[in-house]
Amino acid sequence: MLEIVKGAEEFNIPIIRANRKLVASINGGLQYPSVLVFNPKWGTSQHQPPKSNRFKYPSSSATLRRPSNDEDIAFMTITELGQLIKTKQITSLELTKIFLRRLKRYNGVLKAVVSYTEELAYKQAKRADYLLDKGVYLGPLHGIPYGLKDIISVPKYKTTWGSTTFKNQVLNTEAWVYKRLKSAGAVLVAKLVSGMVPFAIEPTDKHIGNILNFYLAPHQYRNCLYGIHILKSSITYSKIDHINLALWDLGTLRSFPQAHLRPHVWLHCHWAEENGFNHLWSDEPPLVGESLDKVGPFCRDAADCAIVLDVIRGKDPNDMSSRDMPFKDPFSVDITKLRVGYVGDAEMEVVKVLESKGVKMVPFKLNYTVDSVQGILNFTMDVDMLAHFDEWQRSGSDRAYEAQEQWPIELRRARLIPAVDYVQAQRARGRLIREVEDNLKGIDGFIGNATDWEKVCMGNLVGMPVIVVPTGLKPISHPPPNTRRRTTITTAIYAPPQHDHIGLALAMAYQSVTHHHKQRPPIDDLGPHDVLHIPSPPPSPLP
Repeated sequence: MLEIVKGAEEFNIPIIRANRKLVASINGGLQYPSVLVFNPKWGTSQHQPPKSNRFKYPSSSATLRRPSNDEDIAFMTITELGQLIKTKQITSLELTKIFLRRLKRYNGVLKAVVSYTEELAYKQAKRADYLLDKGVYLGPLHGIPYGLKDIISVPKYKTTWGSTTFKNQVLNTEAWVYKRLKSAGAVLVAKLVSGMVPFAIEPTDKHIGNILNFYLAPHQYRNCLYGIHILKSSITYSKIDHINLALWDLGTLRSFPQAHLRPHVWLHCHWAEENGFNHLWSDEPPLVGESLDKVGPFCRDAADCAIVLDVIRGKDPNDMSSRDMPFKDPFSVDITKLRVGYVGDAEMEVVKVLESKGVKMVPFKLNYTVDSVQGILNFTMDVDMLAHFDEWQRSGSDRAYEAQEQWPIELRRARLIPAVDYVQAQRARGRLIREVEDNLKGIDGFIGNATDWEKVCMGNLVGMPVIVVPTGLKPISHPPPNTRRRTTITTAIYAPPQHDHIGLALAMAYQSVTHHHKQRPPIDDLGPHDVLHIPSPPPSPLP
């Protein structure tokens, strides 16, 4: 109780006072209505998705030929591998074996896999090959291996939510997003760790945590083992998909744009869609909140992200917080008609490259008067999450949580947020949305720092798509002897809500003339205490 009172005095009360000053100083005033909107529509289970034109994907070169070694195959894009599969230069089964071998080779060091889905992967790969032999092609993800963050349920496999508290949990239901991917012919090879912080959510009080999928165990954060995609923050990250243990994966995003994307999208290329497809899975609790959580792909480049996003976008018929949103084709955007701002902390290489591609680049300053942005996000996330884990806390199960200084403390004090002040926080969020909307008039997006915590919170609350791109490498401090480890320099491309296509188009334009996203980490350049596991050849797939 003393802990709760201290937390309320230090965090809750200042946020409450700030929000009251913003939106509750005029009696009866509703000029800033709450963003919580009641929807009386019935028949969500009878939902029929609207007809939506698919994107016009770029075609790979007709002269593309299968590389002679597995290493080169592992670093090909979805478009390239799709071409190899479609022309039968490689089978889905062969590709699946390649990525399973890589998972087993490097997982001893990376600690990335919660559950191998090997039996399921072979079954799905064989079906993809069978359909292709019969002349049935399901699209660009046909036969392509991928991984899922371990908060997305798949029958017969663990869904641990990234916490030892639920380490043996199996949810025998198919998450909606998994259904979409399965119907597109994709091949699931593994359930992957949720990140360093359990429940796949990050503490919001003192530092940026992680909420992405393919992150390393704590000691690997320190080692920065593969050093290609690492954030400039209090924690360093190295995403395993960039050593290509799987061709792409799905993770979730809440209050941090991942090293690679954010609200509507993430990228190093990787996007997450804020309101367009938040909560595409319906079988797990939305661990942060209906208005903050979202699912998105992590891929080799922006074009791959667009392809995966095209498959998973849309409404989960069993999730009232999700909805269908317009999503224009990013491959058809004429970037020479765009006017894009850049703030003072933007990476200027991105600005110059886009300008050379015909984008009108202008100096920009992000202005709004709401000074409790981080507090509004804390209130929203903490209360929403506590509502989903109410019994967990009331029963005392939170005492077994592996990081007592993080979520248990934050969620306990969330109980002392009055309902009135939660609503006031949502009204303050509405005011923030209006002010940012006014600020962005006249521009189609802006370039800025990817890890600035204020921007991260603002973007989540407003629902802005953000794509974070690697723009170079720099040395890390105190690298292990005789290693080539470096850290990534990144910047973010922000777009207005429901304009994911703009961010994707700009990222694709940038990557069309740069090669930062094509860098390969020194995979076998390990630290002194890291040992690779060389797996035996995988068993023959089940009939």
